[in-house]
Amino acid sequence: MQSLFNIINKPLAYVLEWLASLFGGSFPAAVFFFTLIINIALIPLSIKSQKSSVQQTRIKPKLDELKKRYGDNKQKYSEAMQQLYTDEGVSMSGGCLPMILRLIIMMSIYWLLMQPITYLMHVDSATIAEAAKALGVATNKSGYELDLIKSVLANADKFPELAEKFSSINFNFIGLSLTDKPTFSFDIFNDFQKIWLMPIIAFAAQIFTSLISMLMQKKTNPEAPSMMGMMLTMPLFSLFIGFTLPGGVTFYWACSSLIGGFVQLATQYFYGPHKMLAKERTKELAKQCDFEAGQIKKFNSVTVNGEEENS
Repeated sequence: MQSLFNIINKPLAYVLEWLASLFGGSFPAAVFFFTLIINIALIPLSIKSQKSSVQQTRIKPKLDELKKRYGDNKQKYSEAMQQLYTDEGVSMSGGCLPMILRLIIMMSIYWLLMQPITYLMHVDSATIAEAAKALGVATNKSGYELDLIKSVLANADKFPELAEKFSSINFNFIGLSLTDKPTFSFDIFNDFQKIWLMPIIAFAAQIFTSLISMLMQKKTNPEAPSMMGMMLTMPLFSLFIGFTLPGGVTFYWACSSLIGGFVQLATQYFYGPHKMLAKERTKELAKQCDFEAGQIKKFNSVTVNGEEENS
């Protein structure tokens, strides 16, 4: 699976590496601005998805009419639906393709964060395997490169070249090492680890942006169903998963939630369903007016010509 993402991973890795060099080797700063750039680049896809959603809303009454007309005849309904989409110029997959592309990019970023030695420091696999074997770092688990970074830096005298290369990128964020992986314990007072803050921050960021998004949706569409269940389910799921991943991944989630959330709100504000639907209905009304004007003009022309012939 990883090899399939290399086509995207390697170009994006050079961007992330360049950003880190701009900020004195700061990995957190690089991830933040990398996430910002990615979200800005995906704005056209968000707008396209929004437009597709509006088109679906626009033709919904016609789809409902087809359901009534064909009842339980699924084949007839499917054929009529496809014809309606063609006649209305609406793509059936318009809203899915942007989401798929966004998911692919997200998976690519995941691999970049999990394997910084390979993608950011450009160390060959043989050297990585040799160092991991010497330091007793298991290479059969996810995120082992992050463990290897810590081990090499702790034994810099044995691996001076690797240690120098690894130290060129700073993984610290507010006193936390993003290479650390949290180990959860119910005894939160005695077993508390500072790295626990990263999944908690990611959880809080998702709750914050989800809440703002829900309030914005209610403002633009008061009749929309409540999304409270989804608003809590996804952040709680990410909180659970966050305790199984290195801090670098949950840091990205936090950045992605905050930046992506505000970009989505901006898109919603300028390209909200009501605004776009109003434009579509205005266009339809203008076409209808033009058609009726043409029919009146044609009728008047026929009437005038008929009177001239009679006279």
